Amino acid sequence: MATFLHRVGRFAFRRRRLVVLLWALVLGLVGAAAVGGSGPTSSAITLPGTEAQRAMDLLADKFPAANADGATARVVLRAPDGERIGDAGNRDAVAATLAEVEKSSPDIVRVTDPLAAEAVSADGTTAYAQVTYASADTELTEGDHRGLADALESGRDHGLTVEASGNALAPPEVSHTAEAIGFALAAVILLITFGSLTAAGLPLLTAVAGVGISLAAIAALSGPLGLNSTTPALATMLGIAVGIDYALFIVSRYRTERADGHDAREAAARANGTAGSAVVFAGLTVVIALAGLAVVNLPILTSMGLAAAGAVVVAVLVATTLVPALLGFAGERVGAPRPRRRAAAAARSGRPGLAQRWISAVLRRPAAVLLLAVTALGVIALPAAKLELGLPDDGSKAASSTQRKAYDMLAQSFGPGFNGPLTVTVDHRDPAAAGEGAKALGSALAESRGPAAVSPASFNQAGDTAIITVVPKGAPDSDATKSLVDEIRSLSRDIESQTGARTLVTGTTALNLDISDKFSAAILPYLALVVGLAVLLLILVFRSVLVPVKAALGFLLSVLASLGALVAVFQWGWFKDLVGLEQTGPVMSLMPILMVGIVFGLAMDYQVFLVTRMREAYVHGADARTAIESGFRHNSTVVTVAALIMISVFAGFVGSADSMIKSLGFGLAVAVALDAFVVRMTIVPAALALLGRRAWSLPGWLDRILPNVDIEGEKLTRHAPTAPGATGPDPVGTGDTSR
Repeated sequence: MATFLHRVGRFAFRRRRLVVLLWALVLGLVGAAAVGGSGPTSSAITLPGTEAQRAMDLLADKFPAANADGATARVVLRAPDGERIGDAGNRDAVAATLAEVEKSSPDIVRVTDPLAAEAVSADGTTAYAQVTYASADTELTEGDHRGLADALESGRDHGLTVEASGNALAPPEVSHTAEAIGFALAAVILLITFGSLTAAGLPLLTAVAGVGISLAAIAALSGPLGLNSTTPALATMLGIAVGIDYALFIVSRYRTERADGHDAREAAARANGTAGSAVVFAGLTVVIALAGLAVVNLPILTSMGLAAAGAVVVAVLVATTLVPALLGFAGERVGAPRPRRRAAAAARSGRPGLAQRWISAVLRRPAAVLLLAVTALGVIALPAAKLELGLPDDGSKAASSTQRKAYDMLAQSFGPGFNGPLTVTVDHRDPAAAGEGAKALGSALAESRGPAAVSPASFNQAGDTAIITVVPKGAPDSDATKSLVDEIRSLSRDIESQTGARTLVTGTTALNLDISDKFSAAILPYLALVVGLAVLLLILVFRSVLVPVKAALGFLLSVLASLGALVAVFQWGWFKDLVGLEQTGPVMSLMPILMVGIVFGLAMDYQVFLVTRMREAYVHGADARTAIESGFRHNSTVVTVAALIMISVFAGFVGSADSMIKSLGFGLAVAVALDAFVVRMTIVPAALALLGRRAWSLPGWLDRILPNVDIEGEKLTRHAPTAPGATGPDPVGTGDTSR
């Protein structure tokens, strides 16, 4: 691998104009495809194989009119204090408001009259109207959204309290502030680290190029593949973070090779052969983790995982081809490594650098350090035991939003269960059996204490399928509503045995229960697949069994701790003002498994970056303890900088208005901080010190069958040109980058 990438680096450096031109051509072609073939993204979540999804599919088939693709809105109207909505003046205000709503868009096909439809609360103060559009929500224009907002405001001018919910409302504005903040912080960190505008700008430039290609490809495929609306944000988040980090690692190695006396072309080639090899294998672990999300069989998760994996692949390709080419243009402006100058100054002063002081402290009492670090992560992980999962609804939106206000008004006036009704379907090929099943279910629900209301069965035209709407007494995420779902599903088995009719339950709570069950069933196979493949890959890289196993155990600690922090902040509300969180609630159902995939990949990044340097020193003749010190001293700074950049990028997304992106940015920032600084830079060297030479051992039979990928660049030290003035290859690799 090192030899191949060495040749790639030399070619890219020598033919730099061609390489840059090819990447520019790729960007142009993908950009043109995005402009010509992009389509609307979707926010819908489907759950193949679950009862709730089967019920939704049945409704779409048997009640096509009720399940049309048109956008909808629910307008909630409340009379002034002390008045009723049916009073003469308020009745006129309601009629005028709904007339304005109907005129707000030519796409509106129906606006119900709440007074005629008896959609009025028991106390007579609040009513709601259903608004139906001919077009899907993704096809509504800005004029449609503005017209609806103006119509709602006209109702407020009439003295009513008017709010609305539904997918016909304007989506939240897409802000790129998060990316800008993360990018600016990364630029500052790079500038401080390198002390050179050119060296700092090169990773930023290549990251922008890689993310631009990835986002253009996602935009081109969003329509044909129905990609979710959060997919670009995740790809951007990861693309920027790993794009900067991978380029940083190669540029840092290049500067060290130049300081060791190699000419620019050979330094770029050697940096690509050694650091580039680490980048390739680190990227492979991330891709494995993200692509492995497909085993959950959840379309939204699969598309997000594959898109993010594609962004990582692009980042690896850019780092190992475009970075060496740009180094050829940069020349001497990349500069000499500041850390080496600091190390020389520290040597003259007789005071060791920060990296040396840290690793010396860890290795002085490795057992105590290991115990303390593991205990600290365990304490942070404790809240994860109380993790509650849920799907976002209007109740999780900001308290200032009209959707949240409408949600609260309906809950106050119609009961908390009104916002999360359960839809129960009863079907059989024989209409008589379907009718008998619906009657039996209606009778059973009438005797139950769980529902606040049960609607009469409504049959389709063929008479073989019925819908029964059940309004729970509790809120959608309450234990009482979950118990009601379980009760209905238990009743369905009895009804099917008696009548042969099939009964299915869907709705917000049913979806939450099904998605939790689906994730619970998928998490172990997913972990087995991803961790198993990554451990095999790391065995190939490190030619050790204990090092990859230790890396996987460290990952479990960091991901559990980050989930604990996520629960404490987003579910319990600790320090929520610091992250701008207005509303606490259950953690998004997709979050745990999505974080597992992403954090595992990033954790293995730092494992590869840091420990390959330790192994590099070991295979070049250093003893186990010296190898740990040397590898840590040489690569701890670049890993620290890489981690700080990732934390900055992810933390920037905490400012997002989207609750899922906000929580994902927070969770990943915490996970990277814990994994890089506690696991990789504390637990890993402590554990390696306790293992000694055994850490690098490999059974003989396994050693014989494994190919030698030469990630340490051993062949380069034997065959590559020696730097002018050097007496031989550097026994520990690439020089000092300690603080």
